[in-house]
Amino acid sequence: MKKLTILVGILSLSAALHAQQGLTLQDAVDIALKNSLGIQIARSSVQVAGINNSYGIAGGLPLVSATASDNEQLTSIKQVYANPANNKSSNNASSNNLTAGLNASVLVFNADRVSNAKKRLGTIETQTNQQLSSRALGIVYNVMLKYFDIVRQQSYANTLEISIEVSRKKLEIVQKQQSLGLANNADLFQSQVDLNTQIQNLQAQQLVVDQGKTDLLTLLTLRPDSTLSLTDSITIDKNIRLDSILTGVTQNPDIQAANLQISINQFIQKEIGALRYPALSLGAGYNFSRTQNAAGFSLLNQNYGPFAGVNLAIPIFNGNIYKKQQEIAGINIRMANLQKDTLVLNYTANAVKSFQAYNNNLQQLETAKQNYELSQKLLDLVTQRFQLRQATIVDVKNAQQSFENAGYLLVNISYAAKAAEIQLKRYANRLKY
Repeated sequence: MKKLTILVGILSLSAALHAQQGLTLQDAVDIALKNSLGIQIARSSVQVAGINNSYGIAGGLPLVSATASDNEQLTSIKQVYANPANNKSSNNASSNNLTAGLNASVLVFNADRVSNAKKRLGTIETQTNQQLSSRALGIVYNVMLKYFDIVRQQSYANTLEISIEVSRKKLEIVQKQQSLGLANNADLFQSQVDLNTQIQNLQAQQLVVDQGKTDLLTLLTLRPDSTLSLTDSITIDKNIRLDSILTGVTQNPDIQAANLQISINQFIQKEIGALRYPALSLGAGYNFSRTQNAAGFSLLNQNYGPFAGVNLAIPIFNGNIYKKQQEIAGINIRMANLQKDTLVLNYTANAVKSFQAYNNNLQQLETAKQNYELSQKLLDLVTQRFQLRQATIVDVKNAQQSFENAGYLLVNISYAAKAAEIQLKRYANRLKY
């Protein structure tokens, strides 16, 4: 019932896109995780690893087999004895040989090869789950970045729309002033050109927004021509600390998978080492054999009964194959350790760099907000002064440019801080989805 509820919820989210309803960040993440082909492949790998994680695959369960054969043949016989009276000769005499058997064997001792194999299979299953988490983490990361990138571009488009309204108001003021003989055609033409230019800039910015939405729909594995509207804004978590991030790096699924690979290689080395020791197994079963001849010395031979036994296999020499395989396994363990250490070093270094960017952008953010508010007040003031003929068209244009630049800088710094926050949480495996 829970799976059905989740499925219905996801389908309703997909239908909401076509109804032009708002798409939240959580909606986008849920749809991406459900539709991702990569996630489906990773889940299949987890299922395969779960099936393989059994004592039967590891070789620890008894083996039971049944065999049967029934052979019919024609035989020509010629038998010569010392007493000619006993001589026999037959052409195409029929002969039937029927055999059946039930065999069972169980491994008793093999130097813990089975237990190590079972541990290896269990570790592989855990590793595939970590790899699935890593794949999901990467998808969530990409969806979040693209989502907030669209929010950023939409925010700048809103800034341009405000500036366009100022240009329209400026044009109306010039038109009124011209009707009173207080403005010339040059002011009128310049106002119209400024308005047209800003409308073009908004149209170009809208193209950036639309293409960003297409990229997001592609990430969600939805139709690229679907219509969507984003509802979330850029809100930055300002409580991230570098020491907690560096501590959390070890919990990253990529690091965890690398650690598990070391354990897998160690189990492989132990399994190979066990092959160099004797193996003891117990066997039991039941055999049946019946041979019937139409001619010959023996016309019927039948035997049946249970049996039990012990099998001991002692490896003596096989060209040092097991020894060399153990050496290779040891090298693989060292390589896995080096790969893990390299991964930790790279993730730690990238986390420090991301925190530096995050911290720097937070410091710039307050100044950028103040500049945006001041530029908006300046634009209102210059517009009022222009209406009172105390400012020129150039003054208004410069104020508009300052306002647009401040808005552009504010949304870009906000996005950069959010992107750094998302990256830090990804390294520390703290992205919620």
